[in-house]
Amino acid sequence: MAQWQIAMIMMIGYLIVALFIGVLAGRNQDKSSLEEFTTAKGNLGLFVMWFLMGGAVFSAFSFLGAPGWAFSRGAPALYIITYTAFAILPWYIIGPKIGAIGRKHNIYTVAGFLQLRYSSRVIAMIIGIVALLASIQYLATQMKGMAYIFNIMTEGRIPFWLGALLSYGIVVVYVATGGLRAAAWSDVFQGILMIVISWTVGLTIVNQLHDSVPNMFRNLTQDNPGFLQIGAEGSTMSTMAYTTTILVSTIGFLMWPHLFSKSYATKARTIKKTVLVYPMFALFLIPLLFVGFSAVNVIQSDQIGSPDEILPYLITTVLTLPGWVYGLVGAGALAAAMSTADAITHSASLEFTDGLIRNVKRDLSSKTTLLIMRIGVFVIGGLAYFITVFGGQGLIALLLGAYGSIVQFAPGVYGALYSKKITAPAVITGLISGTVVNYYFQLVADSPPLDINPGILGLIVNVGLVVLISAFSQGKEMPMAEEYRKIGS
Repeated sequence: MAQWQIAMIMMIGYLIVALFIGVLAGRNQDKSSLEEFTTAKGNLGLFVMWFLMGGAVFSAFSFLGAPGWAFSRGAPALYIITYTAFAILPWYIIGPKIGAIGRKHNIYTVAGFLQLRYSSRVIAMIIGIVALLASIQYLATQMKGMAYIFNIMTEGRIPFWLGALLSYGIVVVYVATGGLRAAAWSDVFQGILMIVISWTVGLTIVNQLHDSVPNMFRNLTQDNPGFLQIGAEGSTMSTMAYTTTILVSTIGFLMWPHLFSKSYATKARTIKKTVLVYPMFALFLIPLLFVGFSAVNVIQSDQIGSPDEILPYLITTVLTLPGWVYGLVGAGALAAAMSTADAITHSASLEFTDGLIRNVKRDLSSKTTLLIMRIGVFVIGGLAYFITVFGGQGLIALLLGAYGSIVQFAPGVYGALYSKKITAPAVITGLISGTVVNYYFQLVADSPPLDINPGILGLIVNVGLVVLISAFSQGKEMPMAEEYRKIGS
């Protein structure tokens, strides 16, 4: 049997197991319960939460984008380790507080959280739209990863469009039927698979190409001076760009609806324990960066269509490995993409329904709301699939673009938690302005000033407007402002 056939059988087998676990997790739950679909009734334990949150890091961006950046950019790829280790820390403080507010007022989204605090339907509607756009962009990174894997591991037999459709179709089915609980238990299975595969495959590749990790770095520093430095001659990124990329990722991390909303899915003690063990996931990214570094001077950039393809290209073209390794790597990459895609799809549907739909038509019953959320899973999947097939950006470019939008939620969220003076007009103006600035410097301008990340430029404008406008718009009574500050303090 040809190696690509073995790989295809193993990957399809993995998809079947993932579907089975996802559907099984939600089988005995109340299908008519909005609370079950949105928050799994708030009783997820530490083991499940660790993998559910970890799936946000172990995605197509890490399994394919991280080696791609290490191969093409060098030291700037280390930003992934930095923000993975530190971005979760604020959740230790704000997570229990957000969870307590959610349980008291039956909130399960960022949109609902901000709408209640600022007494503004407009804020919720904007959040719903921005969350949808950013989540679709983030989903596209996962779909591209799935499509790359199927296409390369089967030596082109499964085209890009079909690979994305097959793998993401599985995600849509179990998320639409089982909600958060299905996504959570699928992530446990996928997370264990990814951890084992990343170290096994990463070290195998390094040893075959360079005999050892020290030899790999020795060869790299001799042949490419500056490649493993930031801002030095030969470096691919300035210190300003590197620093602000870490900042936008770190500040924006917990603003993602699929992470923010996990505060509602478990207890305060579990949140704090999860924060303490979560940085261990950064250790599992190290061998994936090694893969990219090991390919420098071994593979020329014009040999591959995109740097994101470097890991599967090494496996299928450069190294002499058996077909079952092809399948193992393929399954690991699919697991990485799917473990993030399921959570994002779920949260995007919740945010759009709760933020926009329920504020346009305010008399929706819980049953109708749940039905719209399930349908939303399919619609959002379709939109992300369109961008995946017809869009041209790389995985990390798509991810950083999405972070630039989502980080604009931060002033409103932290203002809601810790200030009585931040007002709805200020948050609305800052959010819109920051998002526009971010997209302008991403899509229109040739380059951002001083090489600052577009998301940080937008956030600077956002924060300035929130502070300024709040100072001149204190007339309206905000009854929830003091309660938000006191809960969990």
